[in-house]
Amino acid sequence: MDGDREVIRRVMICVNVIDGVFAMGAKKIGVKANMLSLLYALDDGRPHTQKEICEHWLIPKTTINTIVRECIGDGYIVLHGGNGRKEKEICLTDKGREYTREILNKMYRLEECAMERTLETYSPEFVQALERFASCLKEQTKEFILEDEIDGRR
Repeated sequence: MDGDREVIRRVMICVNVIDGVFAMGAKKIGVKANMLSLLYALDDGRPHTQKEICEHWLIPKTTINTIVRECIGDGYIVLHGGNGRKEKEICLTDKGREYTREILNKMYRLEECAMERTLETYSPEFVQALERFASCLKEQTKEFILEDEIDGRR
């Protein structure tokens, strides 16, 4: 287990470095980190609900709601909804796609250069391993939070 502790520590440092680089990139570009995350999420070309983005990217609902309202005001996104769905889908407008491309292309270049250098040494399968770790950590966190809620009721 002691060896696992050190491996986990190294992974968590890497995660924090990646998060910090993302925040520094957002600041350099002139947007909030959570705005950058929202645009990143929407840049896959598919509509997403606020709930989906909150769950997938672990951004608080109130934060996403605030950013969505800002983006609607700036003309970057529209909400499509109804059709029996409780949640409306967030979609980039043409102006929003243009803005997103302008913002994200800078970050994408950074990421692509880093990935190319990484793949000179490691297989792309390292991403699957990291995804698995993140998924397991998220599951364990849900159990951990549930345990606290149950203990608090006793």
